Amino acid sequence: MDKPTAKTAILLGATGLVGQELLKMLLSSEDYGEVLAIVRRRLPEREKLKQLVVDDWDALEEHAEWFEGATDVFCCLGTTMKKAGTQVNFRKVDYDYPFMSARLAKATGAERFIIITAMGANAGSRVFYNRVKGELEAAIRELRLPSVAILRPSLLLGKRDEFRFGEQAAAWLSKLMPFKAALMKYKPIPASTVAAVMLRVAQMYLPGTHVFDNEQLHRMGEKHDESKLPGTDAG
Repeated sequence: MDKPTAKTAILLGATGLVGQELLKMLLSSEDYGEVLAIVRRRLPEREKLKQLVVDDWDALEEHAEWFEGATDVFCCLGTTMKKAGTQVNFRKVDYDYPFMSARLAKATGAERFIIITAMGANAGSRVFYNRVKGELEAAIRELRLPSVAILRPSLLLGKRDEFRFGEQAAAWLSKLMPFKAALMKYKPIPASTVAAVMLRVAQMYLPGTHVFDNEQLHRMGEKHDESKLPGTDAG
């Protein structure tokens, strides 16, 4: 039997905490013959890796040709209010650019769009961060791509370039205290686990839109039977 043709992946946010882990996994996966990383700064050259260094992300939608031929689009874009400085800048990175990439994926015929938002994402939330994430999810659903997977992790654990006291404190506490079943949905999760689930979901047949909450991400990271973890059907 002939081996299936290797897929082409696009990764946005390859320099972030989850994106770095996912890039390594995509490049190591036999399922992908090419990985295109759309980045702000050039990464070290690696086999199968192609790069597009973008200075002006506001013009992303003018370059639909970048998405041509991609089967799977992974979006790990995200920032913090501290880094963004203003709500306007935050919304650009956490709503505008991910939504642009979803529209390009739809326009160019990508089979899957897989994105990280956050636990608590809710378009009706009074919390700005959660509201932006929820509005993004709602906008992506309305595009009706063939397959969308939305991952909602809790606090991400991993080695960052900058020190974040709150995340470090949460990481220490999560090691010291067990999380009871009722609290598992809040348990911090390693970025590498989220990346592994993103890759795993891309190999599953999931037409429509599916949401994976933090508790599901932990379970899938423990290699449970994927048939028992289809994600919450969101339309």
